[in-house]
Amino acid sequence: MHPDAARLWTAPRWALAILLALLGMLGPFSIDTYIPAFAAIGQSLQATPVQMQQTLSAYLLGFAFMNLFHGALSDSFGRRPVILWGLALFALASVGCALSQSVGQLIFFRALQGFSTGAGIVVSRAVIRDMFPPHEAQRVMSQVTIFFGVAPAVAPMIGGLIAQYLNWHAIFWFLVAVGVLLWLANWRLLPETLHASHRQPFQVGHLMRGYGQLLSDPRFMLLALASGVPFNGLFLYVLSAPAFLGEILQLAPTQFFWFFVLNISGIMAGSWLSGRKAGKVSPKNQILQGFRIMLAVSLINLVANALFDPHPLWSMWPMTVFAFGWALMVPVVTLLVLDLHPDRRGMASSLQAVVGSTANGIVAGAVAPLVMHSALGLAVMSAAFMLVGLVAWLWLRRRWPEIGG
Repeated sequence: MHPDAARLWTAPRWALAILLALLGMLGPFSIDTYIPAFAAIGQSLQATPVQMQQTLSAYLLGFAFMNLFHGALSDSFGRRPVILWGLALFALASVGCALSQSVGQLIFFRALQGFSTGAGIVVSRAVIRDMFPPHEAQRVMSQVTIFFGVAPAVAPMIGGLIAQYLNWHAIFWFLVAVGVLLWLANWRLLPETLHASHRQPFQVGHLMRGYGQLLSDPRFMLLALASGVPFNGLFLYVLSAPAFLGEILQLAPTQFFWFFVLNISGIMAGSWLSGRKAGKVSPKNQILQGFRIMLAVSLINLVANALFDPHPLWSMWPMTVFAFGWALMVPVVTLLVLDLHPDRRGMASSLQAVVGSTANGIVAGAVAPLVMHSALGLAVMSAAFMLVGLVAWLWLRRRWPEIGG
């Protein structure tokens, strides 16, 4: 924690939480906003479905690759420069996407977007721990989680409206505007939160030792799995929404928003409760509570889809409860990741993001296309992602019971 944190940010805590949350939203917005325009983009650029899928894969690969370095760079050069340069590159890449005249150009600029967006997500987590002690950090992380979890649900709605009333180019001009506004806000408001005495040398050997230290620490890997994988139980349904809501539940496109409203409500309620529990419930108990909720609702979802035909009256509610359980536990797990190696919080946040983005890439590129047309298949795979996180947490608790209080 920065020794002068109280003087660096004198505005209310919630204002910093909103600023950092908006940075965290940039990644999900970049993934999901243009998905409703897939068909229109493909027709305009004469791209095949495989080529359009490559525009998503290029983004995810760029995102995953640079996530390895954003945090390490911020440990060496400071949080503020990495965020500002990342936002500037994102805005320029979004201009390139908007002006693309071929699918090859779009793939290239989507990869550049992926390179840049991780800076906000990764570094904002380190900023929280730079600025706040553990209990306060949990409250702020919970507030940030509300926005991070809401973004994948809201982004397709915004993208769909823009595509319907304007065109697909306007979606990327919207992202340009988002990038520019975020750059201006952070240039004006965000302080440098990494104290000079905490900076790490930017040397290849030093970086490699840091990566080796974290990757060889089983505690870190298990916590990264526990925090980064379960979200995909919900993300799978978001990516599969057109098939799940339109084909399986027979909803009209104008009715899709109910699914997203329910998920947003679950995330907001879970994040709010997570913040309220900070300092009152031990981290280990709060994490277990979240996993118990996700496990119970996943089992109910599996049984219901195995025995009954899907119906809008009950098929959307399990993901609402799942989102609640996820939002209740993930801020706590994330802080445990950052506190394992306090001198390398940026790097730890980077590697944690790599685990999550790798899982996101697998879901988007392989899992969702396979199961999106089957309600039972969606339920099975959603439960599987949750179980990966649960097993990782239980393994950690059995081997290192002192972690999480």
